Amino acid sequence: MKLTYDPRHNIAYIRLHEKKEAVETIRLSDEMNVDIAPDGTVYGIELLNANEQLRMEDGPKLIIENEEDGRRQEVMLL
Repeated sequence: MKLTYDPRHNIAYIRLHEKKEAVETIRLSDEMNVDIAPDGTVYGIELLNANEQLRMEDGPKLIIENEEDGRRQEVMLL
């Protein structure tokens, strides 16, 4: 999985899989698109107006948490 951000266009993209086939982009709202393959595999989520959607009260960090065992890792975002 990879999270990218383009500050010029204020767009973030959460890539779940590398695109290996043609995907359809489904517009869920004015600020979110989802790339999905014909078999239903979600390849990525595009966030428009990303700085608003990713605004974090605790600062620019991504928290990865394993809900089963409670392990947690924080990654500072640029």
